[in-house]
Amino acid sequence: MPNPNRGSVGFQSNEFDQEYDRPSKSELKRQSNELQKLGEQLVEAPRDRVKRVEMPEDVKEAILACQTITNHEGRRRALQFVGKKMRTLGEEEVDVIRRTIEGWKGASKAETAALHALERRREKLLADDKALTQLLEENPELDAQHLRTLIRNARKEQAENKPPKAYREIFQILKDLGKKSKPADAGDDEEAGDDESDDA
Repeated sequence: MPNPNRGSVGFQSNEFDQEYDRPSKSELKRQSNELQKLGEQLVEAPRDRVKRVEMPEDVKEAILACQTITNHEGRRRALQFVGKKMRTLGEEEVDVIRRTIEGWKGASKAETAALHALERRREKLLADDKALTQLLEENPELDAQHLRTLIRNARKEQAENKPPKAYREIFQILKDLGKKSKPADAGDDEEAGDDESDDA
């Protein structure tokens, strides 16, 4: 005859519940890999950026030390050590580092967009003489004759499939203009966008 009290013995399985609440081995492995990759991103970043990241000094020192190692095996071991140090960080510390790296990516995207705007303007200069007139009106300090010569040479380089010496020099001039005045550079981007819509 079945025991009616079977299964109702008075003990609680809290210890089992707690065990199930712990991350699985695969989850721990995933977290470890993520922290290792985060550490590698910091190692690949410029030193001045790493120095400004909010993190424990021992972790920062491990990353900066790893950056100086060029030997393949030595660097591999140093990267493993960085990963080990990263795993000592708390969740909040890791979140701060993640947000910082995301901020770098945003800055890089802005820099890329600015370079693309310069490239579009250079193409305008080669395709339309009015673009040079507009550029000279905005920047009267530029050497008009030199720019006309560069544009003529760049067109010739493209037509004859020659090395783009003048083509690159035009880009450098536009880039230097952007460095002199950030607001002016922003205005150039807007004009480049307007020009593109006019062509469409």
